[in-house]
Formats: sequence, structure tokens, C-alpha cells
Amino acid sequence: MKKMLPWLVSILLAITLIAIVAIILLNSLFDDSGKKETTEPVKVETLSADERVEVTSELKDIKRNLLDNDYILIASFAFQLDSKKSKEAFEKIKDIQIRPIINRVIADTTVEQLNGSKGQDMLASKLLNLINQELPEKQKLVKVEITNFMMSQI
Repeated sequence: MKKMLPWLVSILLAITLIAIVAIILLNSLFDDSGKKETTEPVKVETLSADERVEVTSELKDIKRNLLDNDYILIASFAFQLDSKKSKEAFEKIKDIQIRPIINRVIADTTVEQLNGSKGQDMLASKLLNLINQELPEKQKLVKVEITNFMMSQI
């Protein structure tokens, strides 16, 4: 028994140390107190109707076959930009840069992807991301709205 006593004490100490380290690691991994974010109310800037018209550009009646060539999409879009200067620059490039982007996105889209409001939201968000990449610096597309949407089988 005397020869086993040091072994038992060593094993108990090792188990205790492992348990303490495990507790410390678990507390540090799942502790949210160090990462508390201050939640401040977000101030939403609403535009009047006149201000909205000043920064919105329209692209009407885009006709394009979908990926499944048996279907055609006829759509119109409204693009809200961040400033009046951005709108003026957007107006200059919308037929030579924006329309081809929209055509490519529609050409790669299936009927199932466009079904319902989720499909239209997906299309609008995809266009927002792709068009923002094409705009010059300091110009930003804020919102893409689908103003007319008709999908029909040929």
C-alpha cells in the first residue's frame, strides 16, 4: 500500500489538473461577456418622394430568354443610387454596362430560381452586388427594385 500511495496521489493530481484546464477552456470559449456589443438604435434615413426621384434611375422593358429557352422574362427595374451625381454617372453607363449585366444574370437563371418573391429578391440582390462592382469609386447603388415582372412560356 505504501508503494501505491505516490501513484494514487499523482493520478488524482493529474485528473484535477485536467479538470481545471478543461473548465477554464470551456469558459473562455463560450464566454460572451468579453464580446458584448453595444446595441444602439440605427437611424434610418428616409427620403422624401422628390429626393427619391432625384436619385432613382429606371431601366424599362428588358426582354430576355431564361436558361430554359422555353421561357422569356420581361422586366423593368428601378435603381436607387446614393447621390444625384451617382445617378448622372449611372444614366451615362446604364445602356452600355448595366443592361449587359442584367442580360447575363437573367440568361443564367432558371424558372425555378425566379418563382415567388424570394426569387425576385434573389435577382435584385444579385444585380445590386454585380452592378456595385462596375460603378466607379465613391458611387454606390443602394437599392434595386423590380417594377415590372412578367415571365411567360414561349
